Amino acid sequence: MRKVRWIGTLAVLSLCGLGLAGCDSAGERESAASAAATGFERLLRSDDTAGLCAALAPETRSEVEESEKEACEKAIASQDIPLGGDIRGTDVYGRQARVVLESDTLFLSRFTDGWKVVAAGCVPRPGQPYQCVIKGG
Repeated sequence: MRKVRWIGTLAVLSLCGLGLAGCDSAGERESAASAAATGFERLLRSDDTAGLCAALAPETRSEVEESEKEACEKAIASQDIPLGGDIRGTDVYGRQARVVLESDTLFLSRFTDGWKVVAAGCVPRPGQPYQCVIKGG
């Protein structure tokens, strides 16, 4: 009986340890989301269409391709995504983030390979959802 209890306790502790190891603090998630937004802005300034496509969430990338009926690298170039400027604030809610820039708002989501842009070129509308130049479906 003691052996079974001990094995059960080890299993629970192992699962808890794995869960805790995969969890970042709110500050770490905020920093990582901000860094992804800054990287996206850098890619916009450099006209690196392949990099921009890689920075998009999968559904957003698909939506850009579908709306333009072209591969992402060509389709993203025709989007009028504004340069956002410096970060004014970052809000993180679990795996989702909103990064408010001087003249843009980006929405991001955390994937296994890092933070990806879900929507960009977003402006607030009082009492309504944000209006975004690109967004996932």
